[in-house]
Amino acid sequence: MTLKLIHLGNPVLRQKSRPVPEPEIKTPQFQKFLDDMIDTMHAAEGVGIAAVQIGVPKAVFIIEVKSNRRYPDEAPIPLKIFINPEVELLKIGEEMDWEGCLSVPGLRGQVPRAKSLKIRALDRAGQRVELEVSGFLARVIQHEWGHLQGRVYLDSMRGLETLTFLDEFARFWS
Repeated sequence: MTLKLIHLGNPVLRQKSRPVPEPEIKTPQFQKFLDDMIDTMHAAEGVGIAAVQIGVPKAVFIIEVKSNRRYPDEAPIPLKIFINPEVELLKIGEEMDWEGCLSVPGLRGQVPRAKSLKIRALDRAGQRVELEVSGFLARVIQHEWGHLQGRVYLDSMRGLETLTFLDEFARFWS
């Protein structure tokens, strides 16, 4: 089932997300919630979604990249579910790139992000996972993890000079 996305201005988007109790993860209700998050992300043509973006301030986000017209040059990333994630940014440097957000529709801006990171989390089955990632996956994890902290990508921009409406982005920046 597709859920309603909330947009910037809704105070829930600025709340720090609460951890999901481990016994809750395997419940049918939570598993359906994860399926609904996936459906919502697909319907919105996103590459990631955090629970807070649908008004539920729980520490969970989902990432998947298939052929996506918003990010046509990115390699596929299989479906990944991160519950109660902990992120450690690695000191390998940072890079600027364009980001958009399902909760800030119609805009893009350049955001500096760490090139690589480690993430520890629980997966859909409640099993512990630990990954070291770089590139686009590291960027998307940082974006979604920011949502769990009550932040949106605009908060991470160095300035608003590159903030661009999508129709202008297509004409001048892509």
